[in-house]
Amino acid sequence: MPDVRNCRKCGKIFNYIGGMPICPACKDKEEEDFQRIKKYLYENPGASLTQVSTELDVSVETIKRFLREGRLEIANEEGNLLLECENCGRSIKSGRFCPDCERTLASSFKSAASQMKLDLDSRVNNEKRSLGLRYLNKEYEKGK
Repeated sequence: MPDVRNCRKCGKIFNYIGGMPICPACKDKEEEDFQRIKKYLYENPGASLTQVSTELDVSVETIKRFLREGRLEIANEEGNLLLECENCGRSIKSGRFCPDCERTLASSFKSAASQMKLDLDSRVNNEKRSLGLRYLNKEYEKGK
């Protein structure tokens, strides 16, 4: 059954298939904004967030989202008050977590996945043992 939702940006109804809950037209507009920002930063390296926002008429929130998604990066970390690691609060250039927290999270996920695999294998083995099937001798098969 299709998942029909209202676009968070424009309010139009659309068939939601995953990702950001915005319609295809708004996704296209966001991609266009990203390409404009990318071109502007290529031509104006080191431009500030407010400068990019003002010059291109793109909201600061949109630019911050591109930074969080890892599509943009802050050029220099000194004095960066814009992005902080969501786990430890350290200043970061892009994404949601600093490299140390990313490693810790990845290790935790790997450990949890290994434990889940062990639990699943154990459950499968227990189910195999509990089936209670056994070989019947030929006399029983013939009906004695």
